[in-house]
Amino acid sequence: MKTVGVFEAKTHFSALIEEARAGETIVVTKNGEPVAQIMPFAERRSERSEAMRRILGRRVPLNGLSIRELIEEGRRY
Repeated sequence: MKTVGVFEAKTHFSALIEEARAGETIVVTKNGEPVAQIMPFAERRSERSEAMRRILGRRVPLNGLSIRELIEEGRRY
């Protein structure tokens, strides 16, 4: 993982995008503190997919309600 400051990121943004496209993750820092990441889109999508699998894999008691009833209940508030 590569780390660059904000000024360098601004100056070489196109090159950093190409590095991300090639699979590199770049951390952008401001005053030495990480503030952002530039990373391949596909990698980000797979992280979301994994998170959704973990969430959906849990069994949550529905207390006799259907999914549709839960959705409608949520819309009331």
